Amino acid sequence: MNKYTDVKRFIEYSLEERKDEESAYITHYLQNYDHYAGDYFMSPVVKYITDSSQLRLPIQWDVPFPPTKTPSFTFIDLFAGIGGFRLGLQEIGGKCVFTSDIDKHAQIVYEKNFGELPFGDITKLDKNIIPPHDILAAGFPCQPFSISGLKKGFEDTRGTLIYHVFEIIEKRQPKVVLLENVKHLVHHDNGNTLRTIIKVLTSLGYQTSYKILNATSFGIPQNRERILIVGNKNKQFDFSKINFSKTPNLKDFLDKEADFEYLNPNDYTLLKNTKKQLSGLIFSGYRNKEIRKAGVRPGTEHLSRVHKQPNRIYSIEGTHPTIPSQETSGRFYVTDGKVVRKLTINECYRIMGFPDQFIKSGIQTEQYRQIGNSVCIPMISETAKEILNQLM
Repeated sequence: MNKYTDVKRFIEYSLEERKDEESAYITHYLQNYDHYAGDYFMSPVVKYITDSSQLRLPIQWDVPFPPTKTPSFTFIDLFAGIGGFRLGLQEIGGKCVFTSDIDKHAQIVYEKNFGELPFGDITKLDKNIIPPHDILAAGFPCQPFSISGLKKGFEDTRGTLIYHVFEIIEKRQPKVVLLENVKHLVHHDNGNTLRTIIKVLTSLGYQTSYKILNATSFGIPQNRERILIVGNKNKQFDFSKINFSKTPNLKDFLDKEADFEYLNPNDYTLLKNTKKQLSGLIFSGYRNKEIRKAGVRPGTEHLSRVHKQPNRIYSIEGTHPTIPSQETSGRFYVTDGKVVRKLTINECYRIMGFPDQFIKSGIQTEQYRQIGNSVCIPMISETAKEILNQLM
C-alpha cells in the first residue's frame, strides 16, 4: 500500500506543469476512489493513474486527519480556510467529498493536514464537478447586496461570493445548509444581507433558522461570537437543543513549557481591583503606551475602545477575547497576576479547538491570520451533532 506522502511526490513530479487544479482533481479522486464522489473527479486524472505503480489503491493516509472510513453522512467544505469545518464534521463521522478555498497559503496547510488540495476560486468553479452531498458547509465572506428592495431574491445576490453558494445549493439540493459568519451579519447593511440570505434559502425550499453562538458555550475559553444559519428541506432547526458546556478558564489551555515572550515589568501596569465580566473576561492591565484620551472620562481610558485590544492584558483565570485575523503578529497578552506574556501560537490554536497535532503554516503571520479566520471546532461539531439528530 502506497503512503500518501510518496504519492504526493509522484504527483508533483508527474505533472507537466505545477497545476493546482490537476492536483486538486487527483487528491479529491484518491480520497473518493471507492465512493460515488470519485466519479466526479475521474476524467482529468485517468492519464496519471493508468498503469502507474505509484498510484496503487488504496492509499495509506499518513496525514494527521485522514478521510473517514465508514462515514454516516457526506459534506462539502466551501471557503474552507485551514479546515475548521472539516475537523468538526469529520469528528462526528462525516466524509468530505469536495473542498474549495482561493487562498494559496490556506490550501497548503489544508493539504498537509487532510491529504487533499482544495479547488480554488469559487467564482470560476465548474459546479458540475461538485458531488451530491448531505450537508453544505460554508464560512462565507460578508458582502453587501446591490439591491436593498429584495425584489428579485436570488438575483439580488449576483456579484457576491454567496451567490455561487446558492448556485451549488440549487444544483445539488443538499439536505442541510450550514453557514457561519461574524455576528455583525445581523446588522450588516441595515439587516438587508441576512434578510436576503434567508429569503433566497426559503425560495430554494429550505426552512431556515439562525442564532448567535459563543465559543464559551462549547468548552472553549474564548469570547468568540458567531452567527450560524441552518437550513433544511423538511423542518426548522431548533438551536435550543444543542448541548452546551461549562466555560473553562484560560489557564487550563495554556502550555506548561514553551519559549514564552514576557513583557518587561516597566512596560505594563496591572490593575489592583479586577472583576470578571459576563463574557468571562477579566481585564487585568494594559501596556504603557500612549493612547488617545480626548473625550474619555478620567480613570476609564484603558477600559474604553480608544485603548486597542492588542494593548490590553487579561487574566488567565478568565476567558480570552476574540482572536482576530488582523493581528498577524500575535499580540495577545495574558497574566497570572505575577508576570505578563504573549499567548503562544499553539495556545491560540488550542482555544479554537484545534488538536495539538494540527500542522500549521511555516509563516508565522499566516498562522495568526489563518486561526483568526477559522471557526471554533467544538461549536461546529456540537451543532452538527444536533443537525444529525433533528434533521437527518
